[in-house]
Amino acid sequence: MQLNDYQRLYQDNLLNDVIPFWLKNSIDNEFGGYFTCLDRKGSVYDTDKFVWLQARQVWCFSMLYNRVEKKQEWLDFAIQGAEFLKEHGRDDAGNWYFSLTREGKPLIQPYNIFSDCFATMAFGQLYQATGIKEYADIAVETFLNIIHRKDNPKGDYNKAFPETRPLKSFALPMILCNLVLEIEPLLKPGLVEQTMESGIRAVMEEFYRPDLGLILEHIAPDGSFSDSFEGRLVNPGHGLESMWFIMDLAERSGDQALMRKAVDQTLSILEYGWDKQYGGIFYFLDVKGYPPQQLEWDQKLWWVHIETIISLLKGYLHTGDERCWQWFEKVHAYTWAHFPDDEYGEWFGYLNRQGEVLLSLKGGKWKGCFHIPRGLYQCWKTLEAIAEKKANTLLQD
Repeated sequence: MQLNDYQRLYQDNLLNDVIPFWLKNSIDNEFGGYFTCLDRKGSVYDTDKFVWLQARQVWCFSMLYNRVEKKQEWLDFAIQGAEFLKEHGRDDAGNWYFSLTREGKPLIQPYNIFSDCFATMAFGQLYQATGIKEYADIAVETFLNIIHRKDNPKGDYNKAFPETRPLKSFALPMILCNLVLEIEPLLKPGLVEQTMESGIRAVMEEFYRPDLGLILEHIAPDGSFSDSFEGRLVNPGHGLESMWFIMDLAERSGDQALMRKAVDQTLSILEYGWDKQYGGIFYFLDVKGYPPQQLEWDQKLWWVHIETIISLLKGYLHTGDERCWQWFEKVHAYTWAHFPDDEYGEWFGYLNRQGEVLLSLKGGKWKGCFHIPRGLYQCWKTLEAIAEKKANTLLQD
């Protein structure tokens, strides 16, 4: 395939397949918000509403409105989801629940700070689209609450016994690297810089182990290695996704050394996480090679692969490292041979190790309208930028 063929493929799949699938099947016209539990054909099989997936969908359609085309249908779709969240999504302290009934009654307490992270993204992006100050206020209030809670994100809902084996988790500092750029215009510059600096330090120094070339999911508070199930855990997808967040931060600051380091780490994590027998990227691994405790460790997941492709393309765009392009073609070939559903649209989420569809659902408790559309958009635009850069180079020659 040529460069423009790749670009058209990602653009077409986003605008003519994935987005229409969610527009057609997920809206709840009676109570507001979205159905995310959709079977292969798009039929609703459960009506519970997961707050982080509701927020992700608001963000997705607001983002498309802001960056692709001012389609009123997209904006209306985002607003009705945001209004449902505004009405039902938070407790009295401003913390976002994990899940709600179809009508909006709380089901699961706000133990998961990622509901708050994606609510921040959603309302920040929707403010850009509408200029409605209330949306900006919700985004900023929620972000500040995340910063306040970040050292103990689960609060009273933390199941771990205090002090015995305290651990820090990679997921929150990783996502803050992206979240802070999402709502940068709404924040004080000092807070933006502080959040970026601490995020880069966490991702690139604290959780990264240079002797392994890998990122750990959990470390001790002093940064040391914990020889335990949690401490040995590697989630290649998290590491690979975080690298394009870091590349975006490096691009913003013009830090070429940081960009180079992010590219090198991308390639190192991918080499480690790639299944050399069947292809695809493992979900979980144990850094010492012990049996992982996650029974789904060898599954191949949708988000892992699309996020990896983003990092490879951004790495190639910013450094020209041919290894990024070679890996892109390899991961692209595996991804497009296994995940997109040519018959009913959208992508399958879960494959077994051999690459066979394990669950035919298109959405559920964990998979919604987010990673695929965001990834397709990022890849489309990055491929465009690569093509433009190559064209400019030819003109200069």
